[in-house]
Amino acid sequence: MRSTFSGIEISKRALFSQQVALQTTGHNIANANTIGYTRQTVNLVASDPYTAAGMNRDAVPGQIGQGVEFDSINRIRESFLDQQFRHENKDLGSWNVRKDILEKLEAITNEPSDTGNRQVIENFWKSWQVVSMEPENTTARAALKEDSLAMTESLNHTATQLSQLRNDIGENLRMKANEVNSTLSQVARLNNEIFRVEGLGNKANDLRDQRDVLVDNLSKIINVTVEDSSGGYNVKMGSTSLVTGISVDTTFDSGEAGSSGITFESAVQSGDLNSGEVYGMIYSRDNYLTSYEFQLNAMVKSLMEGEVEITMPAGSVLPRNLPEGTVMNGKTYTASEVLPDSARVLTSDQKMTVKGLNGIHQLGYTLSDPPKSGVPFFTLKDGATVATAGNITINPDILANIGNIATSSRVLTDSSNNIVKNANGNEILVKGNNAISLITAGLRDKKFDFDPSSTGIPILKNGTFDEFFRAIVGQLGVQTQEADRQSTNSSALVEQVDSRRQGVSGVSLDEEMSNMIKFQHAYSAAARIMTTYDEMLDKIINGMGTVGR
Repeated sequence: MRSTFSGIEISKRALFSQQVALQTTGHNIANANTIGYTRQTVNLVASDPYTAAGMNRDAVPGQIGQGVEFDSINRIRESFLDQQFRHENKDLGSWNVRKDILEKLEAITNEPSDTGNRQVIENFWKSWQVVSMEPENTTARAALKEDSLAMTESLNHTATQLSQLRNDIGENLRMKANEVNSTLSQVARLNNEIFRVEGLGNKANDLRDQRDVLVDNLSKIINVTVEDSSGGYNVKMGSTSLVTGISVDTTFDSGEAGSSGITFESAVQSGDLNSGEVYGMIYSRDNYLTSYEFQLNAMVKSLMEGEVEITMPAGSVLPRNLPEGTVMNGKTYTASEVLPDSARVLTSDQKMTVKGLNGIHQLGYTLSDPPKSGVPFFTLKDGATVATAGNITINPDILANIGNIATSSRVLTDSSNNIVKNANGNEILVKGNNAISLITAGLRDKKFDFDPSSTGIPILKNGTFDEFFRAIVGQLGVQTQEADRQSTNSSALVEQVDSRRQGVSGVSLDEEMSNMIKFQHAYSAAARIMTTYDEMLDKIINGMGTVGR
């Protein structure tokens, strides 16, 4: 038996379906600029047709259609593009961080410039040259003291900035650990919410969008892979499981009180963490920053106490006690050994190996009366035991009295090369002698072994100070250029993949406006059909069966 009111039901279904389609279109338009939002579509399907019952066959030929229904609202998303995006995003995060840290190192180095370390080192050598021309000139000595102090303070400041950069990286790692832990907890919570909603037969589209945004952001911090299972997203970092369904399997130690889990450093060592911002921080800290600190410290240590061969000119008179570690005629001397006067006067040029500028300075004599052998030109700050760029300073005796700068290598001798003494039995300084200042000024062109312990880290094993410093700056420039190139390439790849993903999942306002007009007209047509059926039923109910009344 046919239904009199089936037309109204068909119209009602059409109205409801087109209304939902319009609402979804409005939802898309409203979120056109929402980060991570995925375009949604209503899946309209024909309702099950009506078959008129009969004894042996249908009572009427064919089946009567029952209109339209919507069975789901789906996200338009392509998982392959998501995987590509996250794969490229981790490389972008790593190279962006490495580029940023290298640029900070360049700013600390401040080369080439007229105010960087290279310039103050250059001024230091020039001051020694000026003193070598006027060894008794107090103005030249004062300038040398100030230029020497400026050099050590510049090196100290650079070391402090490097230390601060290291601390900043450590603080950023702690912040990233908290951010990753929070993100993992949110992913697990959303897995639970999505499972609950979709367990009732609904589509948790907006919740899935929130989860994808979290995973996208996480992929820039650490390298992650995602598997969509029945229980939700399973997130891994290499072989380390981070999230399985509603549970967080691994957290990261932030170094704060009460924190637990694995450290980023251990994840790098195991190979599970090999990309992303966190990896970029650790790589930059352990490679770029550590290397640059080592280079500066190696240069300072070589300047202060690195072994170098010099030639003391004939006529020089060695101090009674040679500096510790001085090698002469194949013998290594200690500071406690006392030379007899007969061995102190050099009758010919004498080659010897000394411990850096300090060793040379201690071979000379100060302007004091009676003359004293020079003190170490450089010393370490209180509490320091190893020479570094951060703790080198000028000897306080020199800062207090510029007469303690040793420039002369001679005391008065007679024609028989015997040391002449005054009435008080003291030696007499030859103040105009400039042998020590000449040798010191010549150190800038001497080749040093910047890695005597063979660590294999220095950028230049043997070379002059100028060559070594230029090599440091040159390497930093090349590394920064490479990081910038890689960052630009990675950014282009991420943008390309994201553009393709937006082409699939993003909201097109032109398309949505077209859909809105289409669904609006369909809704209006369905409403017109409802009106038509209403008029027909009114005729049947109120107009039939009235003949003869």
